[in-house]
This record gives sequence, structure tokens and C-alpha cells, in this order.
Amino acid sequence: MPHLTLEYSANLAGEESIGELCKTLAHCLGAQRENEQHVYPLGGIRVRALRCEQYCIADGRPDAAFLHANLKIAAGRSQAVKKATGDALFALIKQHFAADFEQRGLALSLELNEFSEAGTWKHNNLHARLKA
Repeated sequence: MPHLTLEYSANLAGEESIGELCKTLAHCLGAQRENEQHVYPLGGIRVRALRCEQYCIADGRPDAAFLHANLKIAAGRSQAVKKATGDALFALIKQHFAADFEQRGLALSLELNEFSEAGTWKHNNLHARLKA
């Protein structure tokens, strides 16, 4: 873990732009450190984007757009780590869409959710493969 899901309006950006944003955000998650240690294991990082074809934003103007990012992490990280992660991700999202923000109605948002390990099931060989 972490898993970052991006939901965005179909009028916001093309697949290439969103793909680059996914890579940038994944790199950002991998770069997070606390006491010189990785905050998030590389094998647990997932960034995915879901293009929303059907949506209505505010008053329904066709040029309005949105991107909402939802970061899910396991419980137990400090408030400082969570804030640093959120600040870093949101800065990159805002930077990526800076030109769009100047030209149209655009809503960007990010939320961070912790979950309990007791409610998850996992089967993952990525950690072992990355060590090899």
C-alpha cells in the first residue's frame, strides 16, 4: 500500500497526459521518506486513473472539469508523514493542470484515507520480485 485512484472528467486530459501524471505520482509516493527510510514500500504502490464519461459539474457547463484523487494507506503513519505525502501529491497535481486551471473551470481535490489491515486480503509477489 498505498493505492492512489484518480477519477477525472473525460474532458480534462488525454490518456498520455493522465499516464504521465500517474507515473509522476507513483514516483512521488516512492520518494517519501521518514528518518531516511521509505514510507511506502515500492511493491505496494499503485496509481490508477478512472476516466468518467458521465458527469455533471456545478451548473453543468460543458467546459468545467474535475480530478479527484483518493489515496488509501494502511493505518499507523504519523500525521506529519500523511501531511507531507498529501502536500507533495497535491502540489504535483496542481502543477500538472496549471494551464487548464487558468483556462477553464477546474476542480482538483485529494483525500487520504487510512484503513484497517483487519479488513483486507492480499496476495502479492511484487515485493519479493523487486528484491531480486
